[in-house]
Amino acid sequence: MHVPYKGAAPAVNDLLGGQVQMGIFDVPVLLGHIRGGKLKALAVTSARRAATLPDVPTTAEGKYPDVTSDNWYGLIVPWATPLEIQKRLNTAAVAALKSPSLASAYANVGGVASPSTPEEYAEFLADEQKKWRKVVNDIGFKEGS
Repeated sequence: MHVPYKGAAPAVNDLLGGQVQMGIFDVPVLLGHIRGGKLKALAVTSARRAATLPDVPTTAEGKYPDVTSDNWYGLIVPWATPLEIQKRLNTAAVAALKSPSLASAYANVGGVASPSTPEEYAEFLADEQKKWRKVVNDIGFKEGS
């Protein structure tokens, strides 16, 4: 049974308290509970195993090759933002993402920095929309469902 939550915190509390039997979360959200032995990770939904949980198989390894989903974050600006400002923001963001201190901070929680160009990010977003549009259509989801 699907149980919707208004955020990860109440869902994690119910998982830890035994009110729900399983959940799907970002690795950093549960890493401490997994390492502390309070929760058991059954699989990660990414294409590759998580560096912070190297013994946990991917969903593809568990015979579910179509169940892949990575959580990602991106930097966007309003459409009318001048190109020069876009370039400066991208340059600063890429430099930050490539810095050893940020790479280390990401690695500690299982994050992976993937700096790209605006064009690469636009292509990635288009691919994500295509992927998830198919899922939404295949399950017959309608707004308000």
